[in-house]
Amino acid sequence: MAQMGFYINQSLCSGCKACTVACKDKKDLEVGQNFRRVYAYEEGAYIQKGAAIVHNIKAFYFSISCNHCTKPKCVPSCPTGAILKRKEDGITVINQDKCRGTKFCISACPYGAPQYNEKLFKANKCDFCLDLQEKGEDPVCVSTCIMRAIEFGPIEELRKKYGAVSEVKGMPSSTITQPNLVITPHKDAR
Repeated sequence: MAQMGFYINQSLCSGCKACTVACKDKKDLEVGQNFRRVYAYEEGAYIQKGAAIVHNIKAFYFSISCNHCTKPKCVPSCPTGAILKRKEDGITVINQDKCRGTKFCISACPYGAPQYNEKLFKANKCDFCLDLQEKGEDPVCVSTCIMRAIEFGPIEELRKKYGAVSEVKGMPSSTITQPNLVITPHKDAR
C-alpha cells in the first residue's frame, strides 16, 4: 500500500473547527488536547486615504494534524521506541503500551502533532482514524468538514490531482520532515 497523506484546500476552509471538534469527540480527548487544530492567520492594517480608511487585511484559516511525515522527527526522538512509521501505509502511530510520557516527541515535532494527556501521562496523536478506515470509512475530520476542504488518500495520487505545495505562510519549512500533505493555498497564504 502507498504512503497516505492529507489534502487541505485552504481556500475553502471557513475556520468553523468542525474537524477539530469531531476528532476531539471521536478520540475522547481531554481539555487542551487537539489532534487536529485550526489556526487563523491574520496580518495587515488599515490605510488612511484622506478621510477614508481602506482595509489592507489578509486572513485565512489552516487545518492541520499529524502529517505522517516521510522523515518524522518524533520517531527518533522517542527513547522507548513507542512511535513507529508503519511500512504498509506510512502512517505514524504511537504504541500506548510503550509510551512513557517523556514528551520528547512533542518537543521534536515542528507541527505540534503529538499531544500530552495529563491524566494518562502519555502522548498520542492523529492515527488517520485507522479504525474507521478498516471499516471503509473516511477519517472523522474528512467526513465532518462541511466545506469539503479536507481529503485523504495515497499522497502520490493527491499530488497528481492537486500539486505539490506542502507548506504555506505561517508553517515550518517542509524540508524539515517532508510532510505527506498537499495544500491548495488561500490567495493570501502564498
